Amino acid sequence: MSVKGLVLLALSGAAALTFLMLSCALPEFGVYWPLFVLMFYFLAPVPMLIARRLGADMDSTSTACKELSIFFTTGIVVSAFGLPCILAHAGVMQWGACAFVLAGNVIAFLTILGFFLYFGQDSDYDFQRW
Repeated sequence: MSVKGLVLLALSGAAALTFLMLSCALPEFGVYWPLFVLMFYFLAPVPMLIARRLGADMDSTSTACKELSIFFTTGIVVSAFGLPCILAHAGVMQWGACAFVLAGNVIAFLTILGFFLYFGQDSDYDFQRW
């Protein structure tokens, strides 16, 4: 992959944030509670980054640290999809805003996955340390 991959990652991240902002800023929705999902976007890669840093010296394909980081990452992703549904069910926000947030979540987490796949592969550059 080259610069095209990075541009695609940036474009998909911008699209995800656009959906999230639409769920807040459209006049028929008008609440900013969906912005709490941003917290999950920042927390999602943290367990995998920690596991990659701690498990760099081990040659095993599956370690307890890696499995625990996948478990925590899965919990964060499920929480990011659950929070807007709970807020919409409680009547805090409308279901249309919930749909925008869920669409943004799908795009954002696919972007995060693409980031890890892009920078996780072997290349001439020293990006693997991320």
